[in-house]
Amino acid sequence: MWNKFKTTFLGDAAFYRRIILLALPMIAQNAITSFVSFADNIMVGRLGTEPMSGVAIVNQLLFVFNICIFGGASGAGIFGTQFFGKGDHEGHKYTFRFKIYITLIIAGIALLLFVFFNTELISLYLHDSGDVGDVTLALGYGEQYLAIMMISLIPFAICQAYVSTIRETGQTFVPMVASMVAVLSNLVLDYLLIFGIGFLPALGVQGAAIATVIARIMECLIVVVWSHRNSDKNRYIVGAYKSFRIPGNICRDIIIKGTPLMLNEMLWASGMTVIVQCYSVRGLEVVAAQNISSTITNLFNIVFIQLGACISIVVGQYLGAGELEKAKDADNKMMFFSVACCTVVAAVMALVGGLFPEIYKTEESIKELASQFILIAAAVMPLCAFSHSAYFTLRSGGKTGVTFLFDSVYTWVIVVPFAFYLARYTTLPVTLVVFLVQFTEIIKVTIGFFMVRSNVWLNNIVSEK
Repeated sequence: MWNKFKTTFLGDAAFYRRIILLALPMIAQNAITSFVSFADNIMVGRLGTEPMSGVAIVNQLLFVFNICIFGGASGAGIFGTQFFGKGDHEGHKYTFRFKIYITLIIAGIALLLFVFFNTELISLYLHDSGDVGDVTLALGYGEQYLAIMMISLIPFAICQAYVSTIRETGQTFVPMVASMVAVLSNLVLDYLLIFGIGFLPALGVQGAAIATVIARIMECLIVVVWSHRNSDKNRYIVGAYKSFRIPGNICRDIIIKGTPLMLNEMLWASGMTVIVQCYSVRGLEVVAAQNISSTITNLFNIVFIQLGACISIVVGQYLGAGELEKAKDADNKMMFFSVACCTVVAAVMALVGGLFPEIYKTEESIKELASQFILIAAAVMPLCAFSHSAYFTLRSGGKTGVTFLFDSVYTWVIVVPFAFYLARYTTLPVTLVVFLVQFTEIIKVTIGFFMVRSNVWLNNIVSEK
């Protein structure tokens, strides 16, 4: 039995070396980003509950935009990874071109929504419970922050089109460097502009937004300039802008496969946002506690998020090369590795996570609530690691219709109504509400297990392109 387990789920040294070399730069990049986001959150949190809550609400809205950008790029990315695995650089170029178009369209739509409906969108999360904070002040801070953050939407969209394509080639170091430069700049600028140092005025939440905009523009410039100066490593970039053409059959297939994926990402992100909005009816105290806990949780979640992304790269390349058995073998080992790693990370998070809320300058009741939310997130992390890995496994084989059902339909049919009912129509403590909603992940894990075992995802989708 041990030999069978070892053969199925444990790789050799070369296998783990490949995974670690691929994953570590991505984990490091996101760790730095999350840490700076954490530091940024603390600095805004030092301004008080209302500024922290206003910024947190806007960041929740921007989270939906970010995920839509990732979804738009990912639809073409399924083909891009397999084209690269096949050695078809011309096909890879067309997928990159598609990403530029779709990410800019999404950014344009987001700008229109944020310009004309900013107050209405922020107000969805503000409910005056009369216990903690002033919702009118929080709304004002949120509007100030969003007005400046809108400048970063176009640079972010372009950057993600480039970064996702670079990663499809297995190059994760340069995006990591660009992200490091950006986030460290963001951290320094945050401190200078939020509190005001020397001749610089204290700009508060507006300073935090300006710092983020500058950092995102820097990251975009680094990635774009490097890609074009290293065309030997990025063959897809050669002639990418000499024409706007994408062959009809490739464009059609990307739309057919990619649209469910993009809709899935958009609906999943909006579903997560609606769930947070459900919790917010319990008062500004819950909004602030959710902001603190989610910032810290994101710092730990990067492990399973990036290991899942590695699955899409490694398995996708095997599928594109027509090596289906190798793809299946690698997937089994990578899924087990992800869950094992995240079990350890969850234990660490449970032990130390409760210390982080003490850093914030806010009410004790908010700190205690945030600590409880962190413990719940730690408990559910291994389940999330498995379902996330299952999602990327299905996606790597082009099963975007299945992933749509598995991810966003599940979220909207099961999780959102459950959260809505518990938050609005029961008197259960909000911690118990969050616990019950989070552990609906067990259903998703069960579905994901049987879908992966069915091998429905073992497909080469570029063999005839």
